Amino acid sequence: MADTHPAEATDAWWRGAAIYQVYARSFADGDADGTGDLAGVRSRLPYLAALGVDALWFSPWYPSPMADGGYDVADYRAIDPAFGTLADAEKLIAEARALGIRTIVDIVPNHISDRHVWFQAALEAGPGSAERKLFHFRTGRGENGELPPNGWRSQFGGSAWTRLPDGDWYLHLFAPEQPDLDWSHPAVRQEHEDVLRFWFDRGVAGVRIDSAAMVAKDPDLPDFVEGSDPHPYIDRDELHDIYRSWRAVADPYDGVLIGEVWLPDAERFARYLRPDELHTAFNFDFLACPWEPERLRASIDSTLAAHAPVGAPATWVLANHDVTRTVTRYGRADTGFDFKTKAHGIPTDLELGMRRARAAALLTLALPGSVYLYQGEELGLPEVEDIPAELLQDPMYFRSGGTDPGRDGCRVPMPWSGDAPPYGFGGERPWLPQPADWAAHTAQAQEADPSSMLSLYRTALALRRAEPGLGEGPMVWLDGPGDVLAFRREGGFACVLNLSADPVALPPHQRLLLASGPLGEDGRLPRDTSVWLRLDDAPARTGEPETYAS
Repeated sequence: MADTHPAEATDAWWRGAAIYQVYARSFADGDADGTGDLAGVRSRLPYLAALGVDALWFSPWYPSPMADGGYDVADYRAIDPAFGTLADAEKLIAEARALGIRTIVDIVPNHISDRHVWFQAALEAGPGSAERKLFHFRTGRGENGELPPNGWRSQFGGSAWTRLPDGDWYLHLFAPEQPDLDWSHPAVRQEHEDVLRFWFDRGVAGVRIDSAAMVAKDPDLPDFVEGSDPHPYIDRDELHDIYRSWRAVADPYDGVLIGEVWLPDAERFARYLRPDELHTAFNFDFLACPWEPERLRASIDSTLAAHAPVGAPATWVLANHDVTRTVTRYGRADTGFDFKTKAHGIPTDLELGMRRARAAALLTLALPGSVYLYQGEELGLPEVEDIPAELLQDPMYFRSGGTDPGRDGCRVPMPWSGDAPPYGFGGERPWLPQPADWAAHTAQAQEADPSSMLSLYRTALALRRAEPGLGEGPMVWLDGPGDVLAFRREGGFACVLNLSADPVALPPHQRLLLASGPLGEDGRLPRDTSVWLRLDDAPARTGEPETYAS
């Protein structure tokens, strides 16, 4: 293996890092109250070190009424008591760093909680006050102001406006408990820059920016017309000045800025990654891509092409706290992801989904750039789709009138050990119920099984560190049999994924490094299986694809 842990590199460690997302509420419960906490995470740091990740990204751990799973923040300079204290966070940051693991925190600039002191002061001060100018308060339309100021819709369904008893309406692109901030106000910008410094001073290595493309709004708040350009609240040009100011804060700390940027236009996406703006941004095109060879290759090509002109590394992610888990998604007829198509009762072949998820893991970890791993993916956890309605908590479910299953199914607490719930998570009753058939999914069960998903991820992450051609760097496609994705990295490394209906021959190679599943008796690569190979020592070249015979 390589002598230097990537997280110990002093320059641009993030360009090829493996980053693990921790949804603290569901990771591990240290005080046995049913809710995950920072003590629980600290107790599992050896597990994360053994897994082989370079950094931890924490979903919001701040004080929050949990109207939206913590993304309704009441105080950015404290830790929610359910998770612990600020001192606990500082210990966790330091203990993880001692193991070579950096920490990334989540910042939610678009909105705050309605319990935040700013919004409470705005409610108290009344219409026309200076306190309300930090938000988007407006009078309504109609004869008596009884209609919303415009027709914008919430991301969670329904109107994006709520009326107060005093007659004013306020904007919330998400839940009513999440009032949007007005980023044209200098106090809003100053506060967030101060919050960045607060966490960088406590040793965090980076910041993930939630809903990064939705922060700035057209000051006239016009009605949205489909296809309007510029959009009144997505991807507005004013955003770039905001993130340049954030970059000026982050650079003295060597801090990394990571954007959640959902944009279909690759060129506009890349603008956020110019040298004086964000360092990286999540690649949602790849996450949502169906399990189809043409679509996957096109997504990989377009991603690399978009990042090349600005010199930013690509990022690869299969799942997060918002989307249907990979094993379940890949076991369906429609293997892509779109919030608009989420529904109850979709047939799923979990055996097929598991085989594809294993193959996808090796594909993702072999691509150029950094990779994000959502907690539980390394255990092959499926989406939990039978949570009783009375226990669901996601606003997506409630604001859709129950037609949208919501996101709770991918947030069910981690299974660590034992044969029955709570599977070593902590406490007697986790905040969301775990399935009764998850005993084989526990970390303890999988550690003892060399063929498990956990063993696959551990081995792949160790090889990813050891292989000099992995992480950031060039790749070149290998042309082979139809519906096969194959590419070479530097040092003679190659990844081959068979998406065709029949087994295929592997290219000539010196050694098989790792396979997502068993090869056929004739050494051919079965359908929905991927392998890592040592070809030879020739460098990866740009230009025309290399070929191998079938």
